[in-house]
Amino acid sequence: MALSPRGRNWSVTKEIHPPRAAPRHLAFHPSGKFLYTNDESRPAVTVFQVDGGHLKEIQEVPAIPADFTGRDATAEIQIDRKGRFVYVSNRGHDSIAVFSADQNTGFLTPVQHASTQGKTPRNFSLDPTGEYLFAANQNSDTVVPFKVDPNTGKLTSTGQPIQVPKPVCVLFVKV
Repeated sequence: MALSPRGRNWSVTKEIHPPRAAPRHLAFHPSGKFLYTNDESRPAVTVFQVDGGHLKEIQEVPAIPADFTGRDATAEIQIDRKGRFVYVSNRGHDSIAVFSADQNTGFLTPVQHASTQGKTPRNFSLDPTGEYLFAANQNSDTVVPFKVDPNTGKLTSTGQPIQVPKPVCVLFVKV
């Protein structure tokens, strides 16, 4: 698989992801030094170090709490503009996993699992200011806005869900 962010060519070898893995989306750290992928077939985030156009797997972290026993799959992954926080949606656990990202190593540390207050958060998006995250709950017909704490990355619901039939994507457009 070849990736080409910002005109660069990146190579990924087949050995990076084991056969059981199913990478769904990816997010590059603003520094260009790290790549984060979420796994659709199992609730995990994989961290890669970017070195000379090659990716080296350096960490894998669960996207759900250790005590969760139900079925889960991740759907979306995003990183804030400063590269301090990584967010991953969990379908099944119905949450957004929040991780802090170490700026030097790229390693992730779990911060929070915020309920999306609905079913099947297929997609979410940080607003252009980074102050809010909007979670689209596909099977609850809601988009739930969250306030983002700029110091911790933690999410707090605004308490004002928006009714939307079967939301599957949240995009911001300039008007």
